Amino acid sequence: MNVKVSDVMTRTPVTVSADSTLAEAANLMIKTRVSGLPVVDVKGVVIGMITQGDLLRRVELGTAGRGPGWLSSFFAPGRAAHDYVRTHGRSVGEVMTSEVISTCADAPLSEVVELMESQQIKRLPVLQKGHLIGIVSRADLLRALAQLLPQRRVIAISDVLLRKRVLAEIAKHSWAPRSDIDAKVENGIVELRGVVTDDRERIGLRVIAENTPGVKSVHDRLIWVEPVSGTVIERTCPAE
Repeated sequence: MNVKVSDVMTRTPVTVSADSTLAEAANLMIKTRVSGLPVVDVKGVVIGMITQGDLLRRVELGTAGRGPGWLSSFFAPGRAAHDYVRTHGRSVGEVMTSEVISTCADAPLSEVVELMESQQIKRLPVLQKGHLIGIVSRADLLRALAQLLPQRRVIAISDVLLRKRVLAEIAKHSWAPRSDIDAKVENGIVELRGVVTDDRERIGLRVIAENTPGVKSVHDRLIWVEPVSGTVIERTCPAE
């Protein structure tokens, strides 16, 4: 399924202007339960973003930190002035991030996630010719995921055929220790047996079985063996 930004974005994002006070912006975030706001001019063009992160270092909270020493101020006065504005500024325009990372309505969600992860941001304004037409946030992605996640379907299928399907699904994954794994199926309940050499394999195998149509539940009877020493490692959590 090719889900695009336009399928999940919030189409009426809450915005703020550059001349709004920080108090107004903070109260708006609290009221609307969002952690960041696009900053727009009178024409609706996005000129910045202000987020909770922009307000972490503030003199009012006692979190501004120590100011630069006289040597740093002498050699880098611009940087010192910038830091002062960030901790003492009163308007949104003084504190906002002006370099806006944005996306477009037709962008795939994979591109959005890559941007969020690489830039360490939680939301992207959606622009069309520079104008704001929406915003896509992690919360929007979560809502989309909740709608797309498949519901467990219990279908009529014999235990023999279900076992074949589970093992066939396991065989599709190169990381799965196929020769050392077996599955016992009774009344749609899968019991995984065999040896794994990495506990992450155990979790992966269980997820494969859980996602096989017709499986009602999965019981983990796998044994985790340390590959170098051959030591059997005890479970740290219940099998099911």
